[in-house]
Amino acid sequence: MAARPGWTIDEAFIQNELNRRKPGQSKLTTQRKEDDSFAILSGVFEGKSTGAPITLVIENRDARSKDYQHLKDTFRPSHADYTYQIKYGVRDYRGGGRSSARETAARVAAGAIAKMLLQTHGISVQAYVSQVGTIVAPPYTALDLSKTESNAVRCPHAETAEKMMALIDQVRRERDTIGGVVTGVICRVPAGLGEPVFGKFHAELGRAMLSINAVKGFEYGSGFAGVTMRGSAHNDIFVNEGGNIRTQTNYSGGVQGGITNGEDVYFRVAFKPVATIMQSQPGLDAGGNPTVVEARGRHDPCVVPRAVPIVEAMAALVTADFLLLNKICRLP
Repeated sequence: MAARPGWTIDEAFIQNELNRRKPGQSKLTTQRKEDDSFAILSGVFEGKSTGAPITLVIENRDARSKDYQHLKDTFRPSHADYTYQIKYGVRDYRGGGRSSARETAARVAAGAIAKMLLQTHGISVQAYVSQVGTIVAPPYTALDLSKTESNAVRCPHAETAEKMMALIDQVRRERDTIGGVVTGVICRVPAGLGEPVFGKFHAELGRAMLSINAVKGFEYGSGFAGVTMRGSAHNDIFVNEGGNIRTQTNYSGGVQGGITNGEDVYFRVAFKPVATIMQSQPGLDAGGNPTVVEARGRHDPCVVPRAVPIVEAMAALVTADFLLLNKICRLP
């Protein structure tokens, strides 16, 4: 990614963001031991951006290709094996490639740099686990988001977090997987970000979230629950607070007409149960013949704890893009 010259690039902050995503953090995640350390190849000199594209490399240090050898000629249920084979005529069956969640490490590194930009404008991006299975945390407005990192599941509500962790551990012991929801909140977003029709803020945010591995749904503001309300209750009434235009409620999720209105932008991202389970399942081989799929290796029983920094990264990148675009497009 490119950055204007003279920015201070905090490498420790980038590493901390990568540490939040990396595997092996607890028994709730895959037990791979990647350190996710990175090296900057270009764009930074003596801690400052030069204006050239910033290139980072994150090596795989704990890959075990042999764990996937038995899947060479097998299509795993709900995986990208079949679709990649059909589209390209070849696929990397070793757990790597573009369909692997491993590629999200690069997103988190880039998102860390975007967060640095947003911080200079007072904008913060934070996400947390709001649901695992049927266990749901209270709304973000009732939570202290500073407590998100206080537990392995990354839910800032302690009582709910304990239930989530117990459920994930139970699912892990049953050699199965479970899905969940990550809620994201972008605070102190200035009004006016977003473009009409095809460049709407929430549309680009949704596009970014749906590009993350295992994501099955995206909603912002009141989302699907809004259909149960009447317009008289759903409308966000404008008020003047000391010269600042605000809304009494925020069912709009901080976006109206595709453009931010100055309120919090909040959204929810649904992640499916991880497709690779430690159970035997019926499947097909590359010749279309019935076979038995038996997974091996190290996999997450629930992806959402590690997905939190990924959601934050993508939200930061989208917001940074719109912030820079707004500076270019705004009339003097």
